[in-house]
Amino acid sequence: MTRRDYLQMLGVAAAAAQAAKSAPAAGDATRAQRMKWWHEARFGMFIHWGLYSTLGRHEWVMENEGIPVAEYELQAKKFKPKPNFARDWARLAKAAGQKYMVMTTKHHEGFCNFDSKLTDYCAPKQGPGRDLVKEYVEAARAEGMRVGFYYSLMDWHHPDGARCATDEAARRRFVDYIHGQVRELLTNYGKVDILWYDVNWPLKPEGWEADKLNDMVFQLQPEIIVNNRTGLPGDFATPEQRITADSRPWESCMTMNDSWGYQKADDNWKSPKTIVRNLVTCAHDTGNYLLNIGPTADGSIPPESTRILTTVGKWMERNGPTIYQSETCQPRRSQFAGFTRKGNTLYAHVYFWPGDTIAIGGLMNKVKSAHLYAGNKEVKFDQDKFRLRLTGLPEKAPDDPATTIAIECDDVPRQDTDYIRKERPRDKA
Repeated sequence: MTRRDYLQMLGVAAAAAQAAKSAPAAGDATRAQRMKWWHEARFGMFIHWGLYSTLGRHEWVMENEGIPVAEYELQAKKFKPKPNFARDWARLAKAAGQKYMVMTTKHHEGFCNFDSKLTDYCAPKQGPGRDLVKEYVEAARAEGMRVGFYYSLMDWHHPDGARCATDEAARRRFVDYIHGQVRELLTNYGKVDILWYDVNWPLKPEGWEADKLNDMVFQLQPEIIVNNRTGLPGDFATPEQRITADSRPWESCMTMNDSWGYQKADDNWKSPKTIVRNLVTCAHDTGNYLLNIGPTADGSIPPESTRILTTVGKWMERNGPTIYQSETCQPRRSQFAGFTRKGNTLYAHVYFWPGDTIAIGGLMNKVKSAHLYAGNKEVKFDQDKFRLRLTGLPEKAPDDPATTIAIECDDVPRQDTDYIRKERPRDKA
C-alpha cells in the first residue's frame, strides 16, 4: 500500500469514527459508579521505572541521547531489582495518605515489566527473571491500594513502532501487538482499577483502533477507568506538570523533582509545603493529584522522595479528611491559604502563617464557628460584611507544612471579593 492509499484509508476510518460519535462510548453508562472511589481518593502515587533507571539519566534517555536499539537492549540484562521492592513502594504510598498507585508496565522504551507472550523484551525473560508487575500488584493490594497500570502506546523498540504511520502492514502488526499486550495486562493480574495510556504517536485514534481497544478493556475489566491519552476522551483528563481544572474529571500528574524516571543528578526537589499546596489546589476544584516517584534500578526509592512523602503523610494523618471526598469549593482568593470544602464547612489551609490574626475578605456567609482542625481547638472570630477575622491565634504556625482551620458557615461557603472593591466605603467617616 502506498502512503497515499494509507492516508486515504485513515481518512475513511476517521469519517466512520466521526459518524459513530453520537453513540455512547464504552463505559459511559457506568462512569459515575466506576469513578466514585477515584473522586473520593484525591491523591495517588505514580511510578516511573524501567531500563532507563539503570542509566539514571531520565526516562527519555534512549531518545534524547540517540542510543541505538541494540545498544540500549543491553540494559535489559543489567536490570536486576531487589526482592520486595514493591512492598516499600506500597507502604510509602499508604504512609503518604495516597489511595491508589499507577506503575509503568511499559514505557516508551518498549521494555515490558510484565510477563508478555508477545515479546522476549520483558522482565521474566531478561535480567529481572520474574514478573515485576505481578509483584507490584500483590504489594499494592496488601496495603489496600487501588491498582493502576500505565501503558505507553508509543514504542521506540518495536520495529513497527514508527513505520506504522506510513505502512499499513506495519500498522496492522503493531496495533495487534499493542492490543494484545493490553489484553495480557487486563487478563493476567486480577482486578485492575485504572488503565493509564500514554503518548499515542505516531497514529491517530482511528489508526490505533482506540474505540475497539477500549471496548475490549471494558469487556475484560467492567469496573476499570481509563484516561484520555489514546486521543479519545476516556474517563478523565490528564494535565501534566501543571494544575489545570477541567469541566470533566481530571488528574494532575507531577514529578517530585524535574524527572519522571530516576535521574541521579536531579536535585530540584519540591518541598513538602509545595506538595501539600498542590494537593489542596487539586482538591479545591475536585481534581486528583498523581505524584510521581522514580525508583533506582534495584527498585529503591530515592531518600528525598521518602523524606518528602513521609512529611506529607504525617500532615495527611492529621488533615486528610479535609482532602478526601472534598467538594467543589468556590472561595479561592487569599494571600496565605488555599481552601477546600465539605458541605457548609470551609477549610482554610494556611501555608504562610501571618501571626495572631488571619483575615479572609469577601466571605458572604455568616460564620457559626471556627476551630483548628488538628486538635479541634476553638478559634475566636469577628465578622462584618467585608471580612472575617480569626483572632487569638498562636504567633507561630501550629501545624506544618500548613495549618488547617475549619470554618463552619450557615450555607455553602461563597466568596465575592468584587463586592469589597465595589461596596467598601472610601471615605473616612
